[in-house]
Amino acid sequence: MGKLVQTYSLKYIVFSLGILFLTALSVVPTQAADISPFVGDYVGSANVVDDDGTETPRDMSVSIHEMKNGFNISWTTTTYKADGRIKEQKFSIDFKQSDRADVFSAAMKRNVFGHEVPLDPMQGEPFVWGRIQGDTLTVFSLFIGETGDYELQQYDRTLAEGGLDLSFSRFRNGEKSRSVETFLKKQ
Repeated sequence: MGKLVQTYSLKYIVFSLGILFLTALSVVPTQAADISPFVGDYVGSANVVDDDGTETPRDMSVSIHEMKNGFNISWTTTTYKADGRIKEQKFSIDFKQSDRADVFSAAMKRNVFGHEVPLDPMQGEPFVWGRIQGDTLTVFSLFIGETGDYELQQYDRTLAEGGLDLSFSRFRNGEKSRSVETFLKKQ
């Protein structure tokens, strides 16, 4: 009986150590994709193509900078309207590491505790996230309309010699409604 208890105890200890080891491995934080190859300031221009085939000239710039536990992307678009008007839009979003290695959550406002959190798409605000896959940094923005319809914007910024290849697409309820592809030169 004593030998049976020792054998059982030894098996239990080995099993328990194995479970402890696997548990320790599962709580090791995943390593985030490296933002450093994308860091810099870039400029370019392109014609934005709408779903009806019309083209609108647009100047674009983007700045990507590392931050503690993430990065910031700031971009400006200047649109030249056919009637001579000029429309400029500026955006800046901080991205923080998520629990997934290559996926980053947007920190666009502060909650009551002072923590940065994403916006609420059910309140008409965009839900934004980013990812790095290989040599492409992608930012997604999801908007939910009053009637439950949606718009998804996707910005792919792919490393290229001397800058970034930018591919932008906007989808409304699954249908592509706008796109642009251009090269952004690193400054």
